[in-house]
Amino acid sequence: MTTQNKPKIGVYICHCGMNIAPKVDVEEVARYIQELDHVTVARDYKFMCSNPGQDMIINDIKELGLNRVVVASCSPRMHEKTFRNAVRTAGLNPYYFQMANIREQVSWVTKDSQEATEKAKSMVAAAVARVFFHQPLDTREVTVAKSVLVIGGGIAGMQAALTSANAGYQVSLVEREPSIGGHMAKFDKTFPTLDCAACIMTPKMVDVLQHPGITLYTWSEVEKVEGFIGNFEVTVKKKPRYVDEKKCTGCGTCMQKCPTKKILSEFNEGLSFRTAIYTPFPQAVPNVPVIDATHCRVLGQNKKCGVCAKFCETKAIDFDQKPEFVTLKIGAIITATGFQAVNPTSLEQYGYGRFPEVYTSMEFERLNNATGPTSGKVLMKNGMVPKRVAIIHCVGSRDTRHKKYCSRVCCMYSMKFAHLLREKTGAEVWEFYIDIRSPGKLYEEFYNRVQEEGVRFIRGRVAEITDMVEDPGDEGRLTVIAESTLTRRTVRVPVDMVVLSVGLEPARGSEDIGRLLGLSRDGDGWFNELHAKLAPLATPINGIFLAGCCQGPKDIPDTVAQAMGAAGEAIALLAKGIVTTQAEISRIDPDLCSGCKSCIESCTYSAIRFDEARKVAVVNEALCMGCGSCAAACPSSAAGVKHFTDKQVMGEIEALLM
Repeated sequence: MTTQNKPKIGVYICHCGMNIAPKVDVEEVARYIQELDHVTVARDYKFMCSNPGQDMIINDIKELGLNRVVVASCSPRMHEKTFRNAVRTAGLNPYYFQMANIREQVSWVTKDSQEATEKAKSMVAAAVARVFFHQPLDTREVTVAKSVLVIGGGIAGMQAALTSANAGYQVSLVEREPSIGGHMAKFDKTFPTLDCAACIMTPKMVDVLQHPGITLYTWSEVEKVEGFIGNFEVTVKKKPRYVDEKKCTGCGTCMQKCPTKKILSEFNEGLSFRTAIYTPFPQAVPNVPVIDATHCRVLGQNKKCGVCAKFCETKAIDFDQKPEFVTLKIGAIITATGFQAVNPTSLEQYGYGRFPEVYTSMEFERLNNATGPTSGKVLMKNGMVPKRVAIIHCVGSRDTRHKKYCSRVCCMYSMKFAHLLREKTGAEVWEFYIDIRSPGKLYEEFYNRVQEEGVRFIRGRVAEITDMVEDPGDEGRLTVIAESTLTRRTVRVPVDMVVLSVGLEPARGSEDIGRLLGLSRDGDGWFNELHAKLAPLATPINGIFLAGCCQGPKDIPDTVAQAMGAAGEAIALLAKGIVTTQAEISRIDPDLCSGCKSCIESCTYSAIRFDEARKVAVVNEALCMGCGSCAAACPSSAAGVKHFTDKQVMGEIEALLM
């Protein structure tokens, strides 16, 4: 190494306000680091991420001739980009920078102050040893496809699609069901204003269908995702409807004439029946039926029928339809796959599936809806109006044996049910809750309103629902048994109907979508955002954003806000017209490559090809995400990742062990 290139390292230890300094003696760490080889200057400062802190780095680079920088502060996920930009501003290659995390990995997790200080010394020394071997890296700019893919056609997906399309970008909206609308299409009213859900949803669904910038793919699924930020190549599988969308007028004659009529309706939560050819609900968009191949006598049973085709005047029925595959060039992807309601069958104490008058919240939504199985009349299975109803909160949520998290919406929709029951039936309503959580705008006021309407609230978890009654006059009723934590007494309430306020969990198929997109999920199955505070809409995969309940439970206002935010992020990305590729990517040494192709098989992003002429593997730098799978798989050590070389990593490890 020449004298000119000899490392001159500047080290900066951050107090991080009261996050690091109270536990770590940062002045002592700075004094220790100052004595290390090649360290030109070591300073401590209260907030290194502030403008004065960054200016300190910039000035030292210019005045002291520093050619490498180490900052010891918080997580690189928060401020590595900040400090790299400061280094770049001073005229130094940003990859001559290294960060040591002494907040999350030292001060926050180490009880003893002396131990924390010694640990901080080791970690900063390791960063110094690593940055000694850093080399300059370069990025490059590539043009982007000015189009957006939205996965999921619920309220989040529709809002994200409309926001993106209204900004002038082409949008492809993929929904796996026959119609867009999602769960909100099943609701009757929305809390706390009790707006008609259909009145809100239907115009938005029509806007999506008619928008010239949106191409709608219903009854379709994302099959493959390749490429990188700004240049994704997405394959969409269009499942056969067996109905020609261009010919169908939505007259409904085929559904009226279909002889197969006893199939449980998924949209009505199994409370009614549908035919083998059907639209999920009257306001479906597109208003084109789909044939259920499993139950169709022609497709599923290979029998003669074809009644729907016989009565279709436009000849729209096509039993020969096959799956179609469409390839899309996409610049940014918004994931809006939503949620599903927790199935309470395994919670045997609530009697769901054993007692016919125990309903889930989604079943009650359909029972209460004007387009539901009872045309909006709240009736029991025997056709009678319930006189006393119990609503049980937190079914499957806030329970370490099931879902430990709060599903956020259950308290409010439970109170909505109570109001609707009182309004429609005059029934006596009992709500059993752990805690009432009403943190949104007008939510607490709605809670007070329901209390004033005479709804009885019992604070206590329900132990059991049984058909055993104490009073012979209650024969045929169910008994809800709970302990009131306020009175410290056991409560036994005979009721005609029970509504289980079940929690939310990730939608069916989330794992598959996560695998296709390369997204990680938390312990509960929700997609992980890049950073909970600073990047709640982004993901670790550049160019892919999150909207709505795929990230975690949330209500409609928060879902819509996040969808608009995700669309804004996508628009901001595409508006530039170019994106900068990352520099920390794989490289393959052609002199060491044996041509075994192990790296090609291990690459998730299809970023490695085999050069037949030279018999070596070659990295496509535009596609590589720097995951390192190829380096791990390579038996000849030909593959590696820039900025994570053996010298850099071993230098860091050796310093830690000293």
